[in-house]
Amino acid sequence: MSKFHFIGIGGIGLSAMARFLKKEGHDISGSDMRESDITQELRDEGISVFVPHDFKNITNDLDYVIYSAAVKKDNVEYKRAVELGLNVLSRKEALKIILHDKEVYAVAGAHGKSTTSAILASLIDASMLIGAKSNQFGSNMRYVKGNKIVFEADESDESFLNSNPYLAIVTNCEPEHMEYYGHDLDRFYGAYEKFLKIAKIRVVNAEDEFLKSLDLKTIKLYPSKDIKNIRYIVKDAKPYTLFELKDFGEFTVFGLGDHIALDASLVILAGLALGYDADFIRERLKDYRGIKKRFDILLSDEKRAIVDDYAHHPTEIEVTLKSARNYAKLMGYKNIRVIWQPHKYSRVLDNLEKFKTCFKEANELTILPVWSAGESKVDIDFEEIFKRYKPKFADKVKREDDKIELIKNDSCIEKLESELIIGFGAGDLTYQLRGVG
Repeated sequence: MSKFHFIGIGGIGLSAMARFLKKEGHDISGSDMRESDITQELRDEGISVFVPHDFKNITNDLDYVIYSAAVKKDNVEYKRAVELGLNVLSRKEALKIILHDKEVYAVAGAHGKSTTSAILASLIDASMLIGAKSNQFGSNMRYVKGNKIVFEADESDESFLNSNPYLAIVTNCEPEHMEYYGHDLDRFYGAYEKFLKIAKIRVVNAEDEFLKSLDLKTIKLYPSKDIKNIRYIVKDAKPYTLFELKDFGEFTVFGLGDHIALDASLVILAGLALGYDADFIRERLKDYRGIKKRFDILLSDEKRAIVDDYAHHPTEIEVTLKSARNYAKLMGYKNIRVIWQPHKYSRVLDNLEKFKTCFKEANELTILPVWSAGESKVDIDFEEIFKRYKPKFADKVKREDDKIELIKNDSCIEKLESELIIGFGAGDLTYQLRGVG
């Protein structure tokens, strides 16, 4: 048994690792800048969590100190661990310790990897470490004794190269996090190729421009040809996608949209490659219940729906808005209001042309201040750039029962009457929409 301390344990990635190691029998502690649902959940699970960071939390008897990507080198706990000569590892480096002896079923891609990972976890009796909360398992971690593990592999810092994949699924390779890669596309695509080469079984979306160019033995999904007769239904206000895959028959999966059918199809092909029967897969997929903050329906009735979605890249927003339009039709709604909390100045600027067009399915658009994620402020003229949508601007939103209010300068400037209200962003908008922020 080893003693691990996590700096930034409240993050979705580190918390999953901490939970898993706790189940493996290790002694776990951690710290974070502020209290959150996750920090309280971890305490309830028997993990010591300290808020805020304090150098006193770092002691000589720690075997490993693991820190999140958000932790800077001037962090008091990081500095103390270095002073004591402890084994200090980034999340990326720690993966080599956690996953080195596991049979890892890894999912990577710019979009859809959390959803695909959670769907895969519904199929396989294995542990699970993903960057979102699975509604099926009620956590971002599931522990099953043994060496099999479903893992959401992160390309943002090349950490997926440390994930030791036995099975590798890649949903797509759209360039993202290019600041890490020095805006070098060869390095970016090269990392994906290395990731796939490590794996014994490879399943890819073969209509992705880069993936279809690879000279590797892969199981290829051609969505436009292999996935047929997609249709959508609603049961008790919950959305489902039905589709046929090749000659394997019809499948049903929770969620709405062609992208859901694509993600599920990649899992089905992976399951078949692992030796599962198509009928077994068909039944297991019915257990999937979606993930938190991915078309997460917070309220839905005959009058109104409030939806929370983590999408913060224009491709994700555009795809999810198409799903929102389909959901609106099924529920009899006519009007869609988007509330957008831009995530990082660099992301907005790197994808500005795509952001200009990704909201076309919306009837109304509200833009909140940029969630900087620690970046320095950059002046961006949102009013001019997005004038085609005639956007409204607010400081935040406030949830009052089944209503959403736009707040500016501490005053309500509008009570939203839209029938479908959907929030996009990776910042704190999710808490505002839930009435807890």
